[in-house]
Amino acid sequence: MRRSARRRRTVSAYREGDRTVVLIPARMSEAEERRWVSVMLDKLAAQESKRVLGDSQLAERARRLSEQFFEGRARPTSVRWVTNQNTRWGSCTPAEGSIRLSHRLQGMPEYVVDYVLVHELAHLLVPGHGPRFWQLLEAYPRTERARGYLEGVVAADRLPHLPAAREE
Repeated sequence: MRRSARRRRTVSAYREGDRTVVLIPARMSEAEERRWVSVMLDKLAAQESKRVLGDSQLAERARRLSEQFFEGRARPTSVRWVTNQNTRWGSCTPAEGSIRLSHRLQGMPEYVVDYVLVHELAHLLVPGHGPRFWQLLEAYPRTERARGYLEGVVAADRLPHLPAAREE
């Protein structure tokens, strides 16, 4: 968070390495600051999610996440997008070391894609969904938020689709 006496009304944000910098006017209250930080984090996430990663970038991201959360112990042999997964977000074949992510994740916030990658990387270390697996996943700080996002997407898909409103 950086406050500026010269800044009057505008708020902006950008990434600086693994940190996010939010620039706000010095006169803002703490409540306004909290609200704007949340707005700007969501805005950055939306911008970042529009940049679709290729398979090689996805593999590099998985490597970085493995380093960050698993001391590099999860080493996939391949990480790629697939279009044949419509009922799950990702899958892993530990025997082969392959990770596949559903194309439906493309366009979702970065933290959601990262969560699914971390989830599948954890399967390279612990195949099932037992207590050891969930203990590994606790290392990713946005697990709960990402799971909530994905649950919301699934719930929205189940809602009846209303006809589009007509303009008169």
